[in-house]
Amino acid sequence: MSTTPQGIHSLAFRVMRLCKPSFHVEPPFRLDPSDLFVGEDIFDDPLAASNLSSLLSSHVNKSTDSSDMTFANRFLLHHPSDAMGFSGLLVLPQSFGAIYLGETFCSYISINNSSNFEVKDVIIKAEIQTERERILLLDTSKSPVGTIHAGGHYDFIVEHDVKELGAYTMVCTALYNDGDGERKYLPQFFKFVVANPLSVRTKVRTVKETTYLEACIENHTKSNLYVDQVEFEPAPYWTAKILKADELYPADNLSTGSGGGIHNYLYQMKISSPGSEQVKAKRSSILGKLQISWRTNLGEPGRLQTQQILGTPSSCKEIELQVLGIPSLIILDKPFSVHLNLTNHTDRELGPFEVWLSKNSAHEKFVMFNGLQTMALPAVEAFGSTDFHLNLVATKLGVQRISGLIVFDTIEKKTFELLADVEIFVESD
Repeated sequence: MSTTPQGIHSLAFRVMRLCKPSFHVEPPFRLDPSDLFVGEDIFDDPLAASNLSSLLSSHVNKSTDSSDMTFANRFLLHHPSDAMGFSGLLVLPQSFGAIYLGETFCSYISINNSSNFEVKDVIIKAEIQTERERILLLDTSKSPVGTIHAGGHYDFIVEHDVKELGAYTMVCTALYNDGDGERKYLPQFFKFVVANPLSVRTKVRTVKETTYLEACIENHTKSNLYVDQVEFEPAPYWTAKILKADELYPADNLSTGSGGGIHNYLYQMKISSPGSEQVKAKRSSILGKLQISWRTNLGEPGRLQTQQILGTPSSCKEIELQVLGIPSLIILDKPFSVHLNLTNHTDRELGPFEVWLSKNSAHEKFVMFNGLQTMALPAVEAFGSTDFHLNLVATKLGVQRISGLIVFDTIEKKTFELLADVEIFVESD
């Protein structure tokens, strides 16, 4: 892992990663005491099975005697948890191990004097170098280590929050006076690679005015990750609500499992800010970002923040028409009224308007205006709306369609065909 410098030096760096120990697992070759004396067929005889505990009691009591120094019972299965092989012991890290994005890298560094004389005025620096930047972790330039005696050492601990994937190099340097007074420079390099513990895949779908964000989080490590929090931070002008299939099982405090464990999260997003900010939100492709925090088996924390999640910008209509009410009973050749709402989504006043039913259609229309064929509407202020009623008449029985409603802005000379087909049922008198 380290690169040894050229030349002869009195000093040398040794680097050890500091991390939690792991559980020591013994091979679970353990036996149930009853298997040593009887076979499975003993349970075929109810009388023999009922006397099994008394037959084994003397042996079990002897095997659990603390004065028995032969450890003859070390392979006996006394409790179901014994089959897991946990010995109750912890093992210190035996290698540098895998380092993942979002963790805190902690290292114990020792600079050793292997010569037969002391070195003086030692200036030590420790840096982390990535593909993008170089970060200083320790610098004793202002307070050099006075002396490191022959066979002695100077130890220190450095920490760094890992926020970048790829190759890392820890650069340890020492500038010191050797035994003969010569000023020497010692550089040593320790390389490691940072991997991604999680992958986050997202899918965005918009239904009418509501946007849905699905996030799929997958564990790429070889151990369990216990998720503390998965929180979506929406961009300005947006609000987000997590949708859960079952409120009894919240999205937090779940284990992703090891090596490919997956959890899915679904968020409902809506535009929260009125006015011109609403238009900005609709036209922006930035939805927000995810904050994910977790812990490993022994509580070591990790935290990741995704990049901004992008979605397809919503098409921002200048005006929108909605049907608020239609009579439940519509009689042939008798007038009826339809209640409508016209909304202005722009930051300027629009109108006045003229409203009529389009005559350009491949099919004959059987719903038309009752009376004047054009209706006048007043101007609508910025981000405002107005309600109005259309007086219509149906000329044919059965299911008919109200379609092709034209709204014409008399000032900007724009024409909008807004109303989708609305079906009605026409009855006879």
